[in-house]
Amino acid sequence: MQQRKGQTAEEANTTTMRAISQQVHGSPEVLEEVELARPVPGLSEILVAVRAAGVNPTDWWNRATPMSVQSLPLVLGWDVSGVVEAVGTGVTLFKPGDEVFGMLPYPYGVGSHAEYVTGPARAFAHKPAGIDHVQAGALPLAGLTAYQALVDTADVQPGQRVLIHAAAGGVGHLAVQIAKSRGAYVIGTASAAKHDFLRSLGVDEAIDYHTVDFAVAVKDVDVVLDPVSLDTEARARSIAVLRPGGTLVSILPVPIDPDELADIARRGIRFETLLVESDRGGMQAIAELVETGALRAHIEATFPLAEAAEAHALGETGRTSGKIVLTMDGTEPV
Repeated sequence: MQQRKGQTAEEANTTTMRAISQQVHGSPEVLEEVELARPVPGLSEILVAVRAAGVNPTDWWNRATPMSVQSLPLVLGWDVSGVVEAVGTGVTLFKPGDEVFGMLPYPYGVGSHAEYVTGPARAFAHKPAGIDHVQAGALPLAGLTAYQALVDTADVQPGQRVLIHAAAGGVGHLAVQIAKSRGAYVIGTASAAKHDFLRSLGVDEAIDYHTVDFAVAVKDVDVVLDPVSLDTEARARSIAVLRPGGTLVSILPVPIDPDELADIARRGIRFETLLVESDRGGMQAIAELVETGALRAHIEATFPLAEAAEAHALGETGRTSGKIVLTMDGTEPV
């Protein structure tokens, strides 16, 4: 790390940090490693020394195009696993030295692809002792999305039939495990090459979306979790497999035509669009699932912070399973 003129090496190490930033929107090459001032925790905030941080589709979408996060220059990242460095006024939940994981408030609390980040104390929970920071850094955003969709929104019950699209993806593979922990019969869509992976997660029925029309192959579903459908036609196929009173949860906050919503309601289907929220209770529930062995993130790849562009490029191929994670120096999975 470069130190400023007149600044000692020790001062530089305590007042600055490395981060991945972008000055413009565009391809992964717009990401660059920079030196920034280390943040200071405000009221009810904690300062976390980041050990690992997941990379999610929302990261590369926001990198490429102005979306929810508009301000440039921009440091991306919502997933955090690390060690509490300092606490702000009013924080009673954590002390310096505590290992924590959580999701920064979405979408405007971005900034975890850096050596340090601040966030509301109540966005975090204690990291389960049985997993490393790479595992913990992969869980928050995708895990909360799946938990809030299946538990808080759909209230999945034992014996219900749950269809999860893109079941090998970041949200999907965690959703499979959460649904199974609730006693559901889980149907997952993915390419045939990923079916062994789905079965290892507990999927009861795997469907190759390349060769099989799930709308024909599946029926009497109670809950559909859809992280992929962007248009009316795609949603209609999921609605067709739901039983009356079933629930479709989309995690893509795209505008829906009022006529389509009215048609869905006439069919007796509940349709919800979910935008993930920071949630200490949800993080604690995820930690409990981890501790009981019911939930584990599959790590497709890890990259050091300086190679964030390579991580984005891999994610954008759309061929990965599970999660991609950025690590700080010396943080490796065990």
